[in-house]
Amino acid sequence: MNTGADLAAIRERKPLVHQITNFVVMNETANATLALGALPVMAHALQEVEEMASASSALVLNIGTLSDEWVEAMLAAGKAANRAGVPIVLDPVGAGATRYRTETSKRLLAELDVTIVRGNAAEIATLGGRQAEIRGVESVGADGGPELAREAARLLGCVAAVTGPVDHVSDGQTTHAVSNGHELLGTVTGTGCMSTAITGCFAGVRSDALAAATEALVAFGVAGEDAAKKANGPGSFHVALYDALHGLDSKKLDSRAKLG
Repeated sequence: MNTGADLAAIRERKPLVHQITNFVVMNETANATLALGALPVMAHALQEVEEMASASSALVLNIGTLSDEWVEAMLAAGKAANRAGVPIVLDPVGAGATRYRTETSKRLLAELDVTIVRGNAAEIATLGGRQAEIRGVESVGADGGPELAREAARLLGCVAAVTGPVDHVSDGQTTHAVSNGHELLGTVTGTGCMSTAITGCFAGVRSDALAAATEALVAFGVAGEDAAKKANGPGSFHVALYDALHGLDSKKLDSRAKLG
């Protein structure tokens, strides 16, 4: 992995990351993208998404607050991104919780050439044809081990990043485990969506999708560790997380990676 070098590339090249995301986290993911060093644009109007996606370095699709109009915008943006060779990162928020979310996730995967799918164990298990319990958008009791990531990558035809206490990232052949992070990441709404946005940042400068997805989770996990040192609870942790992303040391980042 070259996490530090790719973080330096993000800060030098400032990739534009087009995000069609949900109302709950729009501000958080935009700020996280900026704090890391990339440029966010939150465009979802059907009239402009094709043009914006084509001009971007990466496209992030997040289904957290769905509507039919947004689904059509995601499809239009995704097809434009495919034509332009722009990588797509999909966050299937709540897949398995409702039929609408599950069917939308599967439709996006079927109609678009998705580069990376990032989700919790229940979301990825649902898309991989496994039984899983999800309550709202939270995974409940699903096994997020390396086998899930590997099987999902093979079935879905893209890199699968399964986040949890230990993250697993696979392209169907090679699988990485990332143990960076802190339990406070689970106490703030939108940290999973932030990790997807950060994945888009790395995908915007690294053509190797497996490496980009893995490096993003290392960087976000290290930022979580740093933020936790200054936090007294979820509120102060949330604020400290942006500072930690901004303060990541690209020269020292690789030495802190907890990879298996």
